[in-house]
Amino acid sequence: MKCSKYSANGNDFVIFHSDIKKDRTALAKEICHRQNGIGADGLIVVVPNDKYDFEWQFYNSDGSSAEMCGNGSRACAHYAYENKLASKEMSFLTEAGVIKASVDANMVLSELTPPEILDKGIEINEKSWWLIDTGVPHLVSFTSNIEEFNLDEARELRYKYNANVNIAYIDGNNLRVRTYERGVEDETLACGTGMAACFYRAVKESLVSDSIEVYPKSGETLYLGMNEKTITFKGEVKNTFNTHWSI
Repeated sequence: MKCSKYSANGNDFVIFHSDIKKDRTALAKEICHRQNGIGADGLIVVVPNDKYDFEWQFYNSDGSSAEMCGNGSRACAHYAYENKLASKEMSFLTEAGVIKASVDANMVLSELTPPEILDKGIEINEKSWWLIDTGVPHLVSFTSNIEEFNLDEARELRYKYNANVNIAYIDGNNLRVRTYERGVEDETLACGTGMAACFYRAVKESLVSDSIEVYPKSGETLYLGMNEKTITFKGEVKNTFNTHWSI
């Protein structure tokens, strides 16, 4: 099986395409393993769809499926274009809904599914949290010190709310974000839907404009904006290598 390894702002994925849609839970656990596999935060399988350019199957490294992944959507779009599965402008189906994306060299923009505020009255440990769905649920809290991220607290909140957990620091008109991701069960270098959730809360509270730069733990730059429908998410992706995997 030919597959590709991609990195999108520190999130890494193994991607391949297939004519067959089936359960690949075991494969995801195997191929994403950091020591015994290729190693990745997630596995993306591109499969045919009659209505859209394609659809994907997305698995976290623990084998669990996820409705949406922002960085994964950009990596997947680049892979689809490079493998002639779609043109530069494309739409594809995820469990969260239809994603539109465009490819310009190594820069990829995806239009996320419309965000939804689920709860903005969560007060825990003297912190204000909003629960926002940007394709998957995210808890968001603002902090005065982005260097301090209590992973034990994040892990507890992750299981209590079945959500990813983010802290964000307002840096002028921009944001710095750190994310604990369910499915990986640790902090990751970046999370696209997490950055989008932080951005959406900041816009709703008039703390930033509707077009900003966001910096995840990886230090790379993402460009987030609001259009009349939803959040746009743009950044560089890297095809780090291609290989074959025996199945």
